[in-house]
Amino acid sequence: MAAIPAPPAAPPKPTWDPGPHEGPFPWLRPTIRIRLTLLYGGMFLIAGILLLSIIYLLAAQALREGNALPFTIVDGGPIRVTSTTCPGLATGVGTGLTPEAFQSAISQCALDQRRHALDDLLSRSLMALLGLSIIAFAFGYAMAGRVLSPLGKITRTARRVVGSDLTRRIELDGPDDELKELADTFDEMLDRLERAFTAQQRFVANASHELRTPLAINRTLLEVHLSDPGAPVELQQLGKTLLATNERSEQLVEGLLLLARSENQIVERKPVDLAEVASRAIEQARGEAEAKGVEVRGERALAVVQGNGVLLERIALNLVQNAVRYNVPEGGWVEVTTEVQHGEAVLLVSNTGPVVPAYEVDNLFEPFRRLRTERTGSDKGVGLGLSIARSVARAHGGRIQAIPREGGGLVMRVTLPL
Repeated sequence: MAAIPAPPAAPPKPTWDPGPHEGPFPWLRPTIRIRLTLLYGGMFLIAGILLLSIIYLLAAQALREGNALPFTIVDGGPIRVTSTTCPGLATGVGTGLTPEAFQSAISQCALDQRRHALDDLLSRSLMALLGLSIIAFAFGYAMAGRVLSPLGKITRTARRVVGSDLTRRIELDGPDDELKELADTFDEMLDRLERAFTAQQRFVANASHELRTPLAINRTLLEVHLSDPGAPVELQQLGKTLLATNERSEQLVEGLLLLARSENQIVERKPVDLAEVASRAIEQARGEAEAKGVEVRGERALAVVQGNGVLLERIALNLVQNAVRYNVPEGGWVEVTTEVQHGEAVLLVSNTGPVVPAYEVDNLFEPFRRLRTERTGSDKGVGLGLSIARSVARAHGGRIQAIPREGGGLVMRVTLPL
């Protein structure tokens, strides 16, 4: 009896290394808290020293002015006293004031001169404080911007990652503080996300390629049998059914492959006119529209964007085909317009059709989701059209929005940067 082979060992679980642990003296690490403490403490100390020095100089000047004699003794004949600050002392000996009155006038004049010096000291100190405050705020603003600049870099990288560009990294240089630790952790997270998304897209692409071959063989065999004029009617009917099923599977595989491709950021970009793209999509869907009695109309203005023309044409074709297929039985129309608004190119596809509840709009962009139909059960498509359109729009840095129309139908709005 042959031995039963042992089951393969389970692959090791992925682990995440948070980085080196803290050293024996974590308080010596140049953290943001310590740096900000030293920075603002040093700024406060410097500002205090400058303010104290200015006040000292102003006080010395005020004391020098306040201690000056408020009068001058003039020689040449009888003793006379003159004063520019105290006009009441301008007199001569024996011709004016008594000694008591003269001493009182001198005291009052000294008080006035001291009060004037203190007022001048106060005004100059306030001006110095105002100047130092302006300098301190400007210097603090500059230093705070320098300290917080890594956060701006992290934010800009995160915004680029939101645009499906997982190849971006922060790669922050500088001291080993909390911001660098946050940036390194964010980079490690992006590495894992990029590997996961790449593996998922590779799997979908490989599976789609592997499924293409058997589906192509099945289609060839069915077409060969259907071309036999001697085949029974039942066999021909079965062959047509199988051929339609096989065609639907091929569309599904092509949609999965395109969806995997469109999830990536567009690297090679060329000028593409949305008006030309929309016109080509209308020409491809015109036969189906005429067969269903749907009128296709609309004016398309020049709107040139940078992107991949094949993928952008897929957006327009998917939207036009959906607008034609999900329409009213009689008197339906589809309006396709392109224009430039607020520095962005806009593609609008409006149509008549069934009433779409507002809570159902977001579900339409999910793969294999249709209006009031969760999975299969519809012969109008494979349920990937709007998912592909949204992925392509995101890959081009744009967005797509569905708005229900009053009376039925949708308005699909695609906005792309110029």
